[in-house]
Amino acid sequence: MKHSILVIGLGRFGTAAALELMRLGHDILAVDRAEEPVNEIAPQVTHALQADATDLAVLKAIGAAEFEHAIVAISGEAEPSIFATMALKQLGVANVVAKAGTTLHGSILERVGADRVVYPEREMGVRVAHLFAYPNVTDYVDVASGFGIVALRPPEAWVGRTLGELELPKLELNPIALRRGDRVTVNPHRDERIGTGDQLILIGRDEGLARLPD
Repeated sequence: MKHSILVIGLGRFGTAAALELMRLGHDILAVDRAEEPVNEIAPQVTHALQADATDLAVLKAIGAAEFEHAIVAISGEAEPSIFATMALKQLGVANVVAKAGTTLHGSILERVGADRVVYPEREMGVRVAHLFAYPNVTDYVDVASGFGIVALRPPEAWVGRTLGELELPKLELNPIALRRGDRVTVNPHRDERIGTGDQLILIGRDEGLARLPD
């Protein structure tokens, strides 16, 4: 389903979100108080405006109330993102996702109405830590404490063996996808044989990842 989404704040996080949402087929209004990031992104999104999104009157003027979804990605000080989030909720925006830098910042955003708070720096830190901690891991998504979804290059000892032969459930790890080139198999069969260059997507406990072979 196509949505119209307001993205406020065009730092690295906000710009990346706006461009990816455009790629996914949505209409994007990108807003920043600085001229340079607005000019840079303007050719790549539906609309781009230089405006102070912490001002309720300005948000009304640019039609923020007409949006059902908004992302508040303002970097730096916490106050501007808090004011922008509060103003968007006052205007009736149903779904506001706000970026936070600290737990306190996130708690305040929730109190003023943010429907979801994200911590991109913290989440990236967790991912990078897992890349160092576990052999062959190429990406990691935290699901809960000590539990996540991991993409890994199968160890050399796995090549030529079937998923069933690996007995991953004994490690509390379950394969949810297998990528081979551009082809992705969801819920691969236990008889699927691992090949050189494959990428395996697992869900499970970090304790199981620590027991995987190098």
